[in-house]
Formats: sequence, structure tokens, C-alpha cells
Amino acid sequence: MSKTQANTKVAAPENNFGQSGKFVRENQKSLLFIVGAIIALIAIYFIYIKLYLGPREVTAANQMYKAQDFWQQKNWDKAIKGDAGFPGFEKIISDYSNTKAANLAYFYLGTAYLNKGDYRKAIDNLTNYRGDDNMVAAEAFGSTGDAYVELKDYEKAETYFSKAADKAKNKFLSPLYLKKLGLTYEAQKNNKEAAEAYKRIKTEYPESAEAQNIDEYIARAEAKQ
Repeated sequence: MSKTQANTKVAAPENNFGQSGKFVRENQKSLLFIVGAIIALIAIYFIYIKLYLGPREVTAANQMYKAQDFWQQKNWDKAIKGDAGFPGFEKIISDYSNTKAANLAYFYLGTAYLNKGDYRKAIDNLTNYRGDDNMVAAEAFGSTGDAYVELKDYEKAETYFSKAADKAKNKFLSPLYLKKLGLTYEAQKNNKEAAEAYKRIKTEYPESAEAQNIDEYIARAEAKQ
């Protein structure tokens, strides 16, 4: 390798470094502005959480307890609309959007409408629930399936019963929704899939209440194949 070639190869990275440094110098104000904007956004976010959303969470939870009482009593109209100065679930959702209480209110409101026979509103609210609690989420899926069964939309009902069984992953709710799934398949004369749903109860949840007479359901579905 010649001396000229060696000098050329060494000079290249030095030149690139110089260009990078030049870029930083020329754009220093822009870079500082970007960093400052990011810091400001982070600060605004924490202020929003601490000073705005936090107090709203507390207020919403305190406001909702009466609607929950009405729901427990199966007084669906008062649970939905409220009574004597206490808001119902509809108002909680309207006034305290983006709070955990409002999110949970979707579940309560959806099941209230399901029990009142207003299946479309039940579906609209139940599918708006977004929660980390597997039990509540499973019940929301299952109740959505129930609403679709009432509307005779069996394909969507199957989807939600399947989601409910998988989400619950316990011997109390999963076999219940697997049985509903099987019955929905039978309603469509899809007896092979029905038998498979029933067999899952027998193999995966043998100690559940649904498993005690599930052989009858399996035999019935298989006889129709």
C-alpha cells in the first residue's frame, strides 16, 4: 500500500467526523428545541395524570357506588340513569371519560341493558370495556355472546363465547362458556364443532359443574353428525 493510499483511508473518517460536528453546530438551536419539546410533553403528561386524571378517578369512583348498588339489586333503570342526585352508569361514562371507573361502567351498563332486553345497546357498551381483570373481561365477552344469541347472530356469538372461555381460564367460567359455545354450534347444526366444545369441558375442566352431565351433550352432538 502506498503512502498516498494510507493517508486517503485515514482522512476519510476524520472528514466524516468533521461533517457530523458541523451538522450539530449548525442545527444546535433546532436540536435544543426538540429536546425541550420532549421534556415539556413529558411534564405535561405527568401533570395531566397527577392533577387532572387522578382527582377525576377518585370522584368518579365515589360517584359510582350508588349505581353499583342499584345494579346489585337488579334495578336496571336506576343503575343506568341514576336517582336522587346519584348518577347512573351512563352519566359516569359521559362525565368521567378516560377514567378506570368509566371503563368499568361500560361493563355494568352493558349487562344492565342485556337484562333489560336491549341487546344492541348491551353489545355497544360491553365491547367498549377494556380491562385487565380476566374475570370481568371474560364476563364481558360472554355477555356479548348472550346478546348475539338473542339477536340470532350465532356466528358472532360463537366468537365471543370462545373468547370468554379462553380469557377466563378457570373452572368456573370457562366450562360455562364452552357449554354455551357448544349449544350455539348445535343451533347451527354444526354438531362436530359442538361435540369438540363439550369434549373440552370433559378433558380440561372435569371437576366443573358443567362436566357432570357433559357426556349426554357429547353423545347428542355426535349422534347428529
